[in-house]
Amino acid sequence: METLRLYYRVDCGLCELMQEEIRPLQRELGFELELRDVDASSAWVEAYGASVPVLGGAGGEICHFFLDPQALRGYFAST
Repeated sequence: METLRLYYRVDCGLCELMQEEIRPLQRELGFELELRDVDASSAWVEAYGASVPVLGGAGGEICHFFLDPQALRGYFAST
């Protein structure tokens, strides 16, 4: 089972929204979700700090700011 990473920031409305919206797709597509507080690492802040929330997997970034269900399904269709 593939693990996707969601880089988020505490008290971020868009981050909370993406976390809520991704749960049904997680059940549908069957992936693990690892939550990473972007502020826990200076490398993560540099890479993703201006774009949170960011959803990514082994193949790279899937979407940021808003959940893109079509991009997420496409990601799994191509793996």
